[in-house]
Amino acid sequence: MTSSDFEKYWRAQFASSIEAVAGSRVREQIMGKSELPLSGPDRSGDIQWTVHAMQRLEHLLDREACIDIMTRCSCQYPKGELQDAKIAYKETGDITEAHQILQKKFILFLRRTLGLEDDIIDTIVTRGWGLAGVLKDDAIIATKIPKSGFLREYLAERDPDKKRALYCHCPRVRSILAARDAVLSPTYCYCGGGFYKGIWEEILGRDVRVELHKTVMQGHDVCQFKVVF
Repeated sequence: MTSSDFEKYWRAQFASSIEAVAGSRVREQIMGKSELPLSGPDRSGDIQWTVHAMQRLEHLLDREACIDIMTRCSCQYPKGELQDAKIAYKETGDITEAHQILQKKFILFLRRTLGLEDDIIDTIVTRGWGLAGVLKDDAIIATKIPKSGFLREYLAERDPDKKRALYCHCPRVRSILAARDAVLSPTYCYCGGGFYKGIWEEILGRDVRVELHKTVMQGHDVCQFKVVF
């Protein structure tokens, strides 16, 4: 997907999410002139548009509405791939069963799709990264895996700033962290949290709440969410 394709797709998601939560008038106020700016390789035009759009969003709406909108913008895990975990939960009422299915699925992805060696897989699993997260009481502590295309580079990198710039799945955030010249509200990162929200709402068949715990945008090494059932 080119940067232009990403912008078109994400802005369409953002606009439809705003309208679903707050209506067409607010959508127009927040989106403003949302035509693609003439952005160079550093994505500066796209980034500045996003910074200002987030400022308008947080000025016009309360925190819960902002979070709702951003989680709706997320890329979603294929629902068809969640049906075995969903059936297991429906039959047993045991979240542990569903969680174990997701963890096995994730390990197979690391081994077969990404072709990672066992020592790297062990590192990822030990850190609680990835699809399943860590089941703790009535919640999942979900830590995003570094973007797969940069995973080996991320693990080898020792400079903390460079590691953060390699980590995020979002091209805007990676550009911001690499350039260190823009400030984007951490509310934006709930877009990533929507990935986990969608997974567990599909499996459980009910609403769940997602909370942002850590984000590379605020200087943490990882992005981490708590999914509360």
